[in-house]
Amino acid sequence: MGVFDGVHHGHRRILKAAVDKARRIKGTSMVVTFWPDPHREKSLYSLEHRLRLMESIGIEVCIVIKFNKRFSSIPAENFIRNILINKVGAQYICVGRNFRFGKQGGGDSKTLRRFSCIYNFKLRLFEMVRVNNRIISSTYIRSLITKGKLSAAAKLLSRPVSLLGTVIRGTSLAGRLGFPTANINPHHEVLPPSGIYAVSIIFNNHKFKGVCYIGTRPTFNPEKQKHIEVHIFNFKKHIYGRYLEIQFIKKLRNDRTFSSLESLAQQVKKDIVHTRKIFSLHF
Repeated sequence: MGVFDGVHHGHRRILKAAVDKARRIKGTSMVVTFWPDPHREKSLYSLEHRLRLMESIGIEVCIVIKFNKRFSSIPAENFIRNILINKVGAQYICVGRNFRFGKQGGGDSKTLRRFSCIYNFKLRLFEMVRVNNRIISSTYIRSLITKGKLSAAAKLLSRPVSLLGTVIRGTSLAGRLGFPTANINPHHEVLPPSGIYAVSIIFNNHKFKGVCYIGTRPTFNPEKQKHIEVHIFNFKKHIYGRYLEIQFIKKLRNDRTFSSLESLAQQVKKDIVHTRKIFSLHF
């Protein structure tokens, strides 16, 4: 059980333990999670992104509970009895030691321990994971990403920083410059700072290489809203409405204003050459 925002290194320990236990007892690995975030924080990852990452770890079933006023008023014991036992049929429960649940957060690991004897389930508690004596948390990772410290964030996530989004229609301006891009709606996920990035793109379980732009298009008519565009190497499919996961490998440069479309196009060519070199040397 948990929110699992970011599905970071600490979360993965819990999820993998559930998967391993389910396989050993020939059971079903399940996640009980909540949306929107009960902590009312800005999400690091969207729900769809979390579900995909959980599936990649091996989780078979995910129960998403709508966190609203009615649900938040359920006492901890009722949640255990009515949902975890009667509906889910939980035999083993894995949670972080700091997990709280039930009305006004009245339930905790001690509550689960007490009722494990009554309802006959096993409980495994996980300590908070620390790196350099600092607890890994979604809030901390979010701050690293917004500050552009992607390598540090990747270590805590145990994988590259990424965003999941839907391909939407754009102005086709990049295509007219000779570099067609997929425009991305990022589903309110946290974004790295504006700039140009070497990226890996996961589409339909296949990985591609490319260049990603995040910014307000200052060369044209600067907008308040950031745009996300990705140029995928050796890719010509029409994918409007489809999901793309963009993994950030390395920042190439900051966003900036160009004096003409020709100078912008020349810089994009250099960005592509630079990105190909990064992938040839390190991946």
